[in-house]
Amino acid sequence: MSPRLFTLSRFTTITSTTIATKRIHSYRAFSSKVTPSNYAFAFDIDGVLIKGKRTIPEARSAIQMLNGDNALGRKVPFVLLTNGGGVTEQAKAEQISNMLDVQISPEQVVLSHSPMQALVHQYKDKNVLVVGGKDRECFEVAKGYGFNNVIIPDDIHHWQSSVWPFRHPSRDSLSRDADSLDFSKIPIGAVMMFHDSRDWGRDMQIMLDVICSENGVVGTQKGDCTVQEIPIYFSNNDIIWSTEFPVPRLGQGSFKLALESVYKTLTGTSLQSTSYGKPYPTTYAFAEQVLERINSGKKPSRIYAVGDNPAADIQGANNYGWSSILVRTGVFQEPGNSSHFPANSVCQHVEEAVKWAIQQEEEKNEL
Repeated sequence: MSPRLFTLSRFTTITSTTIATKRIHSYRAFSSKVTPSNYAFAFDIDGVLIKGKRTIPEARSAIQMLNGDNALGRKVPFVLLTNGGGVTEQAKAEQISNMLDVQISPEQVVLSHSPMQALVHQYKDKNVLVVGGKDRECFEVAKGYGFNNVIIPDDIHHWQSSVWPFRHPSRDSLSRDADSLDFSKIPIGAVMMFHDSRDWGRDMQIMLDVICSENGVVGTQKGDCTVQEIPIYFSNNDIIWSTEFPVPRLGQGSFKLALESVYKTLTGTSLQSTSYGKPYPTTYAFAEQVLERINSGKKPSRIYAVGDNPAADIQGANNYGWSSILVRTGVFQEPGNSSHFPANSVCQHVEEAVKWAIQQEEEKNEL
């Protein structure tokens, strides 16, 4: 059987049989006691390691290689850097650990809203509307970060069902003191979208109510809506993302575009907002700090970013000076490289990406 070919860049083509690996079945967790490598990895999750509830077949062996299952037994630090979220870093680490049957620590997980912890010093004791996610999960994430006064759309909907008369809020998702909250007397200081909305119409309506209100009080409307006083933050701008479904699904970035369009139509001005997640540099700086921390305080000299979304994963890595590797197991399915945001290398899947990068690094070490 002839060796399988895969293209790593427009200049480089190698075969999967040219990279030697040592198969060791026992998992060896990354430890600061082992001399760390001078390079590191950052993996997207959806479309690289998993697709919805399904594990991508090559993902487990790729992670095992970084945990020492390679020709030299060298352990390589890595993080999971995703535009997903809506849960705690602990919960995501447990989910991926169970799916891949390898141990991932919460310290290795950077979610789209993880860098938003930096906003706590500004909004610690202010009322913030946190949007997105399932039930109360984003409420709990925000509280865990240190935001003391968190409100979710279900709380406002429960207060006045006419806010969105097309359905009733579930009591299971309400804050503990929702029955006593009177939002006609509670000014909201900021809107933060932590994850994808489960009800676009309802959440968009409430976000507009807050942004266009007088001093953040829902049910009021300021005289001049062309001046935006309430800041809004988005945890990512992904237009689409990859699941088990054969074609990509709309993401938080699509919701943002819809909100901006409605706001512009209503006010005649553009919505001002701040975005986190990939491809924004704030997220890469945060991930770099995490990698340095788990790498015994040493900043990696090179970071390989493996992703499936050229507009997010590849654009962000290229702009931040990381080495980008594009895989074909998620959003990107085109022949060759991305025409809009070309990666440094293109691989069929994450295992090939890791093998290639390790080979490049070990060859440098031999020089």
